[in-house]
Parts: sequence; C-alpha cells; structure tokens
Amino acid sequence: MQQYKMEMNDKLILVENLALSYWHNNVGVHSVKDLLTLRKNPFTLKPILHDVSFELDKGQSLGILGRNGSGKSTLLRAIAGIIKPQKGRVVVNGSIAPILAIGAGLELELTGFENIKLLLALYGQSKNMAEQINDICIFSELSHEVLNMAAKCYSAGMLARLAFSISLANDCDILIIDEVLAVGDKGFQEKCVQKIYELKSLGKTIIFVSHFPDEVEKLCDKALLLENGTIINQGNVNTICNQYRQLF
Repeated sequence: MQQYKMEMNDKLILVENLALSYWHNNVGVHSVKDLLTLRKNPFTLKPILHDVSFELDKGQSLGILGRNGSGKSTLLRAIAGIIKPQKGRVVVNGSIAPILAIGAGLELELTGFENIKLLLALYGQSKNMAEQINDICIFSELSHEVLNMAAKCYSAGMLARLAFSISLANDCDILIIDEVLAVGDKGFQEKCVQKIYELKSLGKTIIFVSHFPDEVEKLCDKALLLENGTIINQGNVNTICNQYRQLF
C-alpha cells in the first residue's frame, strides 16, 4: 500500500487522484486447465474508482454515500491499506481500526478468546490485555462459553458483535465503518452507535459508509457522494444526503 507519513499539522487523511481497477473473469475460468485451453485472455481490467480526491482533518467525521456498486467499500479498503491503487496516493497520518464486513479480520478456526488476543496484539494493544479482554467480553455480551467456541460456529450477529467489540476497544486514531451497523439486534446496534458517538467526542476521526442518509446526518460533519466510482459532490453533510435521496 502506498502510504506517506505527514507532519502532524497536515491533514490526517489525504486521498489524491485515486484510481483503482480489478481484474474481471469474463468466461468462468476456475482452474489452470481452463486457462491453458483458452485462446484469448479471459480477464479484463474493470475500473472501480476514478480520480477520487478528498481530505479529512483530525476529529472530523466523513460520511460516504452511494448506490450499490459505486465503489464505497473499495475506497475504504484502499484507505485501510488492504488494496493498492493503480494511480494516485493515500496519505494516512494515524492508526486505523477498520470494521469493513461481518467478521472481517477474524480467524474462523480460532476461538473468540484467541481472536481477541490475536487482533489486540496485531493492533499493538498488548498492554493491559487482560483488562481489554474483559471490556470486550462485557461490551459484546458474548458468554465465556461462546467465546471458547471456534468462530466458525458463530452466527452472523455473533461475528458482528465480536468484530465490533474488538475494533471499538482498539485505541486507534481513525475508525472506519462499512455498512455493518444493520447487523445484530436493535439493542446492540444502539450500544455501538452510542460508543461511536463517545469516540467522536474524544476526538477520534470516523469514516462511515451507510445507505441511510439519516444516520450520516446525525454522525458526520461532512460527506461525499460516489456514483460509478467518481465523486459527484462533497462537502456539507445535509446537502450531500439530500442529493443522495434524489437518486432514488
């Protein structure tokens, strides 16, 4: 991932002229044999993001809106350093806690407790681990019996609870949330939202993707609207949310 460190008085996140494409399998190649028996290249490069640029200051909350297939999740993965852009650059001047999908980052063969310890260590949060594990158990509301089970036995809601609880316990500068607040029961959703507001009040920077503009208006200071991989507008959160509503 092409990331550059900045001086502390610069932007916390800078995305500049970002372009990203995926190789697309056109004819259903599923093995080396399929590939060798074809007379032409079955793959084509499919553009996902085109010349995307924006910046974010420390403590700001950015909402990203767009219809399905507009490139929202791909943009978040580029910011998180999971995928590398073909053009442009992503500058991040802080640590990131990504919540990108149900159970993202969890090893399904490991138990809940093992996943907690592994991810806290990877996040560099190994100090006071026993206290953090206890906080995660309380927040997730998952019993010790459940946390001693392999994560592959968890329901989607349980995976979301565990992944959310670990990420929210991570003391990072930037929280990235990708359309996962709709998973789980209403009580846990409300608890997660309250925790996100708490982190926002502590000066954390938040990037929030949602199909619900009402949520974006409540949480975010600014917003951008993606359409076919291009930013068609960015700025005032109410203006962007109203423009998004008009797409339907």
